[in-house]
Amino acid sequence: MPPRVRHARLLAPALLAGVLAAPAARAQYTYTRIDHPGATNLSLSGINTAGQIVGTYDDATGLHSFVYATGVFTPITVPGALSTNAFGINTAGEIVGSYSDAAGTHGFLDNAGVFTTLNAPTAPDFTTALGINDAGQIVGSYEDTIGAEVHGFVYSGGAFTAIDVPGPSYTYAYDINNLGAVVGRYRDEFGRHGFLDVGGVFTRVDVPGAFATEATGINDAGVVVGTDADTNNPGAAGFVYVGGVLTPFNVPGAIGTSVEGVNDAGQIVGFYDDATGTHGFLATPTGVPAPEPATSTLLGAGLLGVGAVAHRGRTRA
Repeated sequence: MPPRVRHARLLAPALLAGVLAAPAARAQYTYTRIDHPGATNLSLSGINTAGQIVGTYDDATGLHSFVYATGVFTPITVPGALSTNAFGINTAGEIVGSYSDAAGTHGFLDNAGVFTTLNAPTAPDFTTALGINDAGQIVGSYEDTIGAEVHGFVYSGGAFTAIDVPGPSYTYAYDINNLGAVVGRYRDEFGRHGFLDVGGVFTRVDVPGAFATEATGINDAGVVVGTDADTNNPGAAGFVYVGGVLTPFNVPGAIGTSVEGVNDAGQIVGFYDDATGTHGFLATPTGVPAPEPATSTLLGAGLLGVGAVAHRGRTRA
């Protein structure tokens, strides 16, 4: 394995010139609920520029992954796997995620139904692929045998390069844009923090008052999305981070909202909880055509709202 990369420095939340877009006015969105027939819980994890969405749902037979486009759910199942989780999709429709078998958890790349297993060299039983850009660079995390540390990684050209936030930490890399900027989260003795990694320079992304922040998606304009938890709210609250400014994001009427991905059109996907269960959502900025809803239900339009933290299937802890 290539030498572990130790990045230069960790900054407090700040603007990196040329990386993040200028602060924008609060956007208005049209919200579309996405539910699979018979599913009890559904979550959406990633969306590409064509509006193809990947996610998972539970039903009476177990956990299932899918790609959703033009109202149609297409299953994604790694052959021989006990379970499959799809997390990211690029413009070419290449999908990344993780699957479990008797040997543990492994990352995968799905290229038009051809599956490639991704295992970090020092990870005997836990590697997961979480995001992919149009150049085929893949980010994710792995757990090694040295003190069971968790490291983020970039996989490119057949090689794994570790991403570690400086200092004692457990690092998870969730997404990578076409400029190579990476977002994720890390854990240290003070809690869980989101991060933006641009060329080895880290910007910490912390929602004020939150004990846990995750940066889960980034597009080519440098718009970062994520989820936070604080001690005053029973569920999750999403956020959008643009130009160094954090704006709360919540699906109208939801108990809690988890924001998972964003594409270059500014469409946001994730999942939310209400009295009937967990549902996927697509938030489309006003003026951007939304994909055909089909089995989905239109929730209506609203401003970015104050959020109420939920759960993620991407990490161990």
